Parts: sequence; C-alpha cells; structure tokens
Amino acid sequence: MPKAEKICKSFSEKTVLENFTHDFPEGKTTAIVGQSGCGKTTLLSILMGLIRPDSGALIGFDKTISAVFQEDRLCDNLTVSANIRLVTGKRYSKAEIEKELCLVGLDGCAEKPVRELSGGMKRRAAIVRAMLAESELLFLDEPFKGLDIDTKQTVMEYVRRKTEGKTVIFVTHDREECNFLAAEIIGL
Repeated sequence: MPKAEKICKSFSEKTVLENFTHDFPEGKTTAIVGQSGCGKTTLLSILMGLIRPDSGALIGFDKTISAVFQEDRLCDNLTVSANIRLVTGKRYSKAEIEKELCLVGLDGCAEKPVRELSGGMKRRAAIVRAMLAESELLFLDEPFKGLDIDTKQTVMEYVRRKTEGKTVIFVTHDREECNFLAAEIIGL
C-alpha cells in the first residue's frame, strides 16, 4: 500500500505541507480536496516524484504511473492518436483508440492535430491517454475542469469504468466528483 509519512514542503517562507501522513489503499480512489492554494497539486507532484519533499518519506510509490495534469500537456503538433501512442506504443490499434475517443465524445478526432481542438476536447484527449497508459498508480489533477455538465457526466462515467480496481489519487474541489467515483476524501 502506498504511504506518505510526515511529508513537509515549503516554498521560501511559506509552508505548504506540514507532516502530511496518509495510507493510500490499493485498488481504491482517494480524493484530495481543499481550498485553492492549500497544497493539493504540490502534494500530488510529490507523490508522483516530480517535486522532492523537504522531509518525510514516500513508501510504495515506486510504481509505473499515469497522470492527467491541470494543464493537458499534449503535443500540439501531433494528432490525438499520436499523443495517445506516446504512452501506449502500439498496444492499441487505430480502431481501438478511435473507440475510446468516441466514448468521451471525440468521434472523428483521432487524426486531428491537437492544436485544432478546443480546451474541453484537449482535456478529454488527455484523460483517454492517461486511461490507456499501462500504470499501477493513476494521478488526476482536477481532471474534469472545463467540461460542460453533460460532457463532464459522460467523462466521469468513462473514468469510473476505466479505473475500477485501480489505485487512483485525484485532486478536486468538487465533492460530487468524489461521491461519483466512490473516493475516500482527504481534506487539506
């Protein structure tokens, strides 16, 4: 079971995390919630190994990971399909990728350059890429932001299906998202 023990992190004079400790149950979803600026994304970045904590220990996080960041982090000049293949290789056929994209309302977008997509379309492409990546830990940082109500519902259902039995750690401001994904809630 991945564990964070007494994680501390400061930036200059500002303490962002102080003695954060938590066990993240395997095969379950954990939601990190709190006000803007309270350290949710910093904590997620530490758990992913992108930022080092000032002190404390991470145990059991040395696994393959996949992530949806606050920014979509797609390659604008590549097609949606090529962006997905950056993390999946040839594990999925073109038809399989197109099918996954259709499930989130991106019918006919597989061969479009990412630069031609709207913000909400990019968000969905980033989510599909993360869901198809082979990983033991999935990190989601406000994965449903910028989606209209109907699209958000469709994408949340897709994520719920794709993450069944997986260890997921996600950041959100929305308690309804936590309930929908049956997440254990950690308040920061």
